[in-house]
Amino acid sequence: MSTQELNPGFWNSRYKAKNIGWDIGSISTPLKEYFDTLSNKDLSILIPGAGNCYEGEYLLNLGFTGVTVLDYAPEAIENFRKRVSQHQKAKLICADFFTHRGQYDLIVEQTFFCALNPALRKDYAVKMHQLLKHGGKLAGLLFTDVPNEEGPPFGGSREEYLQLFSEKFIIEKLEPCKNSIKPRSGRELFIMLGPKA
Repeated sequence: MSTQELNPGFWNSRYKAKNIGWDIGSISTPLKEYFDTLSNKDLSILIPGAGNCYEGEYLLNLGFTGVTVLDYAPEAIENFRKRVSQHQKAKLICADFFTHRGQYDLIVEQTFFCALNPALRKDYAVKMHQLLKHGGKLAGLLFTDVPNEEGPPFGGSREEYLQLFSEKFIIEKLEPCKNSIKPRSGRELFIMLGPKA
């Protein structure tokens, strides 16, 4: 498929048709275990390209108060609103990530990066840097699948990610996950990046 088709209409139609093979129906183990280590419930948290956003649901259930759920597919935002009784405690935004403004303590990466046109990866790094507060973190998961032009998902490698992020971020973690779910075992890297000044 052409990466030009990766627009709100494309993603909205996927959600309407329930053609969402990346959706595992719950929070992934690496993110669950990471969130369980966070003690400050007042962190401002952004989940971009959130989809059905089981991560946001889990954070709300843990008592986090500053969760922002961002996706530009209206169907994804509406799915979250209908499913999560605590949705009113989150900020739900239907918009393009690259036009979003704000400052966050934590930005969660979960299947957003791999869904983007690979030509936007440098823009992704720049935008993430802009959205993070001083001392903030970009944390989550990246796939190490073989790069392809047929995606999404579009793959990548640890070496590519090191090169992409090292200019604007301090790379605190970029390591293979030992707690991935079975279908993703050996395919995920856990990342934790802090913005350089």
